[in-house]
Amino acid sequence: MEVGTTIDDLVEKLEKEGKEDILELIEDAKNGELEEIELVESIGLLVDLEDNKRLLNWFEQQGVNLIYVTDDEE
Repeated sequence: MEVGTTIDDLVEKLEKEGKEDILELIEDAKNGELEEIELVESIGLLVDLEDNKRLLNWFEQQGVNLIYVTDDEE
């Protein structure tokens, strides 16, 4: 297993936590159906910073563009 190329353990963790929305994004990326994700950099997708970094790196490896937006739309 190469480091950074698989997130199977992370997927298992997300399944246990019931993170269906993130799991759908992962599935779409695996199928080549996800072109970009808009996210607030200070929030990310996952609470755990290390898991979040791994997930975002994996998305980039799948060719998904990460678009960072600001969180000051009040």
